[in-house]
Amino acid sequence: MAEAPRFGSGSTELDRVLGSGVVPGSLVLLGGDPGIGKSTLLLQTAAKVASTGKKVLYATAEESSHQIKIRASRLGISTTDMLVMANNDIEEVERAAEELSPHFLVADSIQALYLPSLPGVPGTVSQVRQCTSLLMAMAKLKGIATFLVGHVTKEGSLAGPRVLEHMVDTVLYFEGDRYQSFRVLRATKNRFGSTNEIGVFEMKDVGLVDVDDPSRFFVEEHANPVSGSALVATVEGTRVIILEVQALVCPTVYPAPQRVCTGMERQRLALLLAVLERRAGVRTSSSDVFVNVVGGARLVEPASDLGIALAVASAVTDRPLPEGTACAGEIGLAGEIRRVTHIENRLKEAAKLGLSGFILSSRHKKVTPPQGLELVPVGSLFEALKRMGSREVR
Repeated sequence: MAEAPRFGSGSTELDRVLGSGVVPGSLVLLGGDPGIGKSTLLLQTAAKVASTGKKVLYATAEESSHQIKIRASRLGISTTDMLVMANNDIEEVERAAEELSPHFLVADSIQALYLPSLPGVPGTVSQVRQCTSLLMAMAKLKGIATFLVGHVTKEGSLAGPRVLEHMVDTVLYFEGDRYQSFRVLRATKNRFGSTNEIGVFEMKDVGLVDVDDPSRFFVEEHANPVSGSALVATVEGTRVIILEVQALVCPTVYPAPQRVCTGMERQRLALLLAVLERRAGVRTSSSDVFVNVVGGARLVEPASDLGIALAVASAVTDRPLPEGTACAGEIGLAGEIRRVTHIENRLKEAAKLGLSGFILSSRHKKVTPPQGLELVPVGSLFEALKRMGSREVR
């Protein structure tokens, strides 16, 4: 089967998430919190695509043409290369697309568009479904790569009918804290590529900029070693990223100790705390435990278990882990450290970042470390804490 033809978006990070570029005729839905940078990313992308000679139509239903011009000027974008229209009538958008025959179309946002012949205000289930159907038919018939901006609910899911996500080819989510400079673009559905890839961007005065080396972006440098901090080598698609996990443990004043975590699942933290107490003698049952992934990133794979457990143990004993040491390992309920995939790539990324040590499962056989990187194989969580000097039985 021949691979679908693609063209570049002008952003290596966006192309990575889409699957090596934009597919003509595809329908892509981009969601994220208000102010996260959805419109900025698509306006920048539209301008870059237009600069290659392709016809671009940017249809905004939430801003005026003057507002788009002001934002484009702030980002250093020339709007003369593309057609910008401010109209929330889907029929007017279709008419403009018929006249221009664009290669690239942006509709911002799908919840603000409406079909005059259909009862109901913009944003209702029937309006969102019908407007998406019309855009999908036009994209497939004319081969127009179409990007839709979607609002999200307070829970973080896309607003509107669930069928909206089934209708489009690709669903992208923009993640991150709007008060921090980094953004992560993640695909939850992609008919033309993997859903494991992520793109990392940094918000600057000139807009969103690709981050080619996210490990250096996420790892904080400390003047002196601090307790409760651990470096985790995690895999996102084909990319290895070194993230810093910080933990804080203190006596509780509540009947039930708090378990607060940012960037990981609370249930996973509870499981690791139970293993720490039962298998390694690190007690947290009468303490509040706070865990945070620095920079607002997110840990989703089990290989991050070892780093989280070491950070918590280090916080309990108030003993810093060896400086310049990363880790990767899944922890079983018996306290064993299991093997993880892509261990060679994780080691290469740690060496690239200038780290000196790497903690991994002793079940990894015949692993050759990069020059300058010392391996610390461990078979259990108890052994890992003992070798790291962070074990204290209470």
